[in-house]
Amino acid sequence: MNEEILINVTPQETRVAVMQQGVVQELHVERSGSRGLVGNIYLGEVSRVLPGMQSAFIQIGLDRAAFLHVADIWGHRHNHDEAKPIERILHDGQKLLVQVIKDPIGTKGARLSTQVSIAGRLLVYLPQESHIGISQRIEDEAERALLREKLHHLIPPDEPGGFIVRTMAETASEKELGADIEYLRKLWAGIKAAPAAAPALLYRDLTLSLRVLRDFVNDQCERVQVDSRETFQRMQTFANDYTLSFADRIQHYSGDRPLFDLYGVEEEIERALARRVPLKSGGYLIIDQTEALTTIDVNTGGFVGGRTFDDTIFKTNLEAAQVIARQLRLRNLGGIIILDFIDMDNEVHRDAVLSELKKALALDRTRMTVNGFTQLGLVEMTRKRTRESLAHILCEPCPTCQGRGAVKTAQTICYEVLRELLREARQFDAREFRILASQMVIDMFLDEESQSLAMLEEFIGKPISLQVETIYTQEQYDIVLM
Repeated sequence: MNEEILINVTPQETRVAVMQQGVVQELHVERSGSRGLVGNIYLGEVSRVLPGMQSAFIQIGLDRAAFLHVADIWGHRHNHDEAKPIERILHDGQKLLVQVIKDPIGTKGARLSTQVSIAGRLLVYLPQESHIGISQRIEDEAERALLREKLHHLIPPDEPGGFIVRTMAETASEKELGADIEYLRKLWAGIKAAPAAAPALLYRDLTLSLRVLRDFVNDQCERVQVDSRETFQRMQTFANDYTLSFADRIQHYSGDRPLFDLYGVEEEIERALARRVPLKSGGYLIIDQTEALTTIDVNTGGFVGGRTFDDTIFKTNLEAAQVIARQLRLRNLGGIIILDFIDMDNEVHRDAVLSELKKALALDRTRMTVNGFTQLGLVEMTRKRTRESLAHILCEPCPTCQGRGAVKTAQTICYEVLRELLREARQFDAREFRILASQMVIDMFLDEESQSLAMLEEFIGKPISLQVETIYTQEQYDIVLM
């Protein structure tokens, strides 16, 4: 598959677009002021143990305390026979080596684990383990056995630590695996030797531009273009030390036209923030992201291309399955996801749509589970959420509607103002009441609701005046006592 990676760098942020056949498949954004924490290793301090939740809050130097569940404590998980409650494992003030496994999202603090894992290009090092695991994506049994044999040959039996072989290592030589082992052991030795008073950061994961070389670049990737000379040189140095076979694929882009403009990535980012996603057939998706879950609704729109109505629905759902898989990657949507395909009575059609969805999702690097159609005709799935979605990085809730996606009508606000006026007239003996509100609300008081205002003025026996506040949103108003 023809794959290309574009990297746009400014002092404030790094943006990465993964392209396949000239189409954006993934977007990654990292801001220098708020880099992701996943993979970071800290010396933390227990601030509070919660026996009722079998959890603890750990201070690691962030604004919010991080969260550690008993299931993520390494000793607890590996000795089921001797499983202890968290209050017998941890106590307030205790120092603890922890790793972030999930970034803070919304109001939730970072999620921690005491089981440390350090990712290399080909291997993941597990200092507290002793076994060798192979990525499930390497399906060839002969290749799995060969990789296991190579690793046993490279690791002395008395040396502590285990490894997980990543998908990238499928055709790796013994020399490449040996270099990765040496790099990871050296990294771990440095982390252990770092003297620190808790809370302290002991290890920080690579920047996004270097993670591209470690995690994204593979044999299908033809080139990596980066528009910053300084970042290009840093990537070249890293590649020469660590991923030599890909060093010649890194190119410095120095064209006059911005790199993301040239490939249409800027427009794709705008589309990835929209609620409505058009389908080529004329149908469309509606994507709604909430705190609890994400819903994706499929609609036929103006598409009538099938021979029958059932055929039209089937074709729309097939196309939607492919587009949904791409949108999940583009927007980095995670957690629980509910897909509402257009209802299909035909069992064969349902199976074909589900099969198409699973096939399209196979391109995703992120772990996920897909359940079949429920009795209500919905597809439930989960996608591992470790970092904020694209919308949460680039956007914030609307200050006018507070993320509701709707505002109260001017008429609703007028009636709220009238009720508030009556309350205040009973409470305070003012000479006059003045309403401060937006232009739309004042206009309505002068036109459709003028009679309502006059009736209230007569009822309270005090004059009421109106004043437009141009900076007020439609829902904002004040009542001033004169």
